[in-house]
Amino acid sequence: MVQNPTLTPTWENMKYPLLSSANLSPRHFSSLLQSCIKSKALKPCKQVHGKLLASGVDMNSLSLKSRLVGVYASCADLISAELIFQETQNANVFALNWMISAMAFNGYYEQAIGVGMIEQSLVLFDAMKLEGLRPNDFTWNALIAGYARKGLCDGAFALFSRMSEEGLPPDLVTWNAMISGLVQGQCAVEALEVFRDMLIAGIKPNHVTVTGLLPACALMNSIQIGKEIHGLIYRMVLYMNVFVTSALIDIYSKCGSVKDARNVFNEIPIKNVASWNAMIGCYGKHGLVDCAIQLFETMQDREMQANQVTLICVLSACSHGGLVEKGLTIFRCMREMYGIEASKEHYACVVDLLCRSGRVDDAYSFVKEMPIRVTDSIIGAFFNGVKFTTEDILRMKLNRPGGLVTLSNIHASEGEWEEVENVRKMMKEKGVHKNLVSVGLRRRTSSPK
Repeated sequence: MVQNPTLTPTWENMKYPLLSSANLSPRHFSSLLQSCIKSKALKPCKQVHGKLLASGVDMNSLSLKSRLVGVYASCADLISAELIFQETQNANVFALNWMISAMAFNGYYEQAIGVGMIEQSLVLFDAMKLEGLRPNDFTWNALIAGYARKGLCDGAFALFSRMSEEGLPPDLVTWNAMISGLVQGQCAVEALEVFRDMLIAGIKPNHVTVTGLLPACALMNSIQIGKEIHGLIYRMVLYMNVFVTSALIDIYSKCGSVKDARNVFNEIPIKNVASWNAMIGCYGKHGLVDCAIQLFETMQDREMQANQVTLICVLSACSHGGLVEKGLTIFRCMREMYGIEASKEHYACVVDLLCRSGRVDDAYSFVKEMPIRVTDSIIGAFFNGVKFTTEDILRMKLNRPGGLVTLSNIHASEGEWEEVENVRKMMKEKGVHKNLVSVGLRRRTSSPK
């Protein structure tokens, strides 16, 4: 996964004169690789790596190999990072820290190849200490967050305690990583307990703390806890932060209080696009489509530039409110009026819009004419409020894994076991297999000792 395709100014300033040079020294390559780490863009990283291999420079250099590990880890290309790491003799702290951090943070890699990366990162972490190398706070934080995000609460707490025992007291970044990770791992109660312990320890929360904690209220469906955190936000004068206010709007929306969400929105002195998106999305989610459209139009009147998320929120609102023609009009003029190219999410919104209104044939024609490939999210949009059979899926040639699994789950939830068996039979005939993600299962690893 490429996290950021845009090259940084540092890379732009350096790449042309250096890469066009015939004779580059290890020092030059080291500088280029450092720029790649900052850019987090995979393509230039591979360009530099290719130039390095062709240059004849000693590839056994610990410094260069360690930086290559850092380059690929920073771009979330863990396969390349691990291959180079395995070739590195006597890996230094730099390489070890990068590998541990990348393993802990990139859970998708575990799903892709079926390997317990979190468990591997702990093994590497302990091996690093046995070699006499000292993990830094970044490594600790990454590992703690990695365990927490996987829902491995006991492991996260054990690492949190070990960090203090080994002479590195948790700082604000560590507390934030723990809280945010626990929330992402669906451990809402534990996240709130850690937040309480943080306050008792005298650590002052910041905007990162509360934006990471607020989703716990939605997980618990507790508007009361949300209001208590809201009060703390005001006492600590964090309400001026647009990320905090957007998170508050989102939480009140998820807890069912449109009024509280609108009150927060009204009190934002300088609204950014995220603020508008959050409120438009809130109205759409609760079926207040006229309010969503009106707010969208007000946003335009105030010359606030809409982005892709804005239009997803508006199209979704049109879908929930049955405003088919309005939604189609907005979709058709996305490029001309807003300068935004339609993404797969926008196409899925239109499919959902048509299917919810009973225009299934129009939705099918729309999918056939799309300039992008059919994705599982687009197929999934067909199942919102529409009754499909296995034969329908075959006729429409939409037999992708995600769509079939969704159809199977819908039949199962309604107790239609014969239809479930038909779908499974077709999946077997077509060689379609469900993975762990499709059926909602996660591999759990043991806690660190």
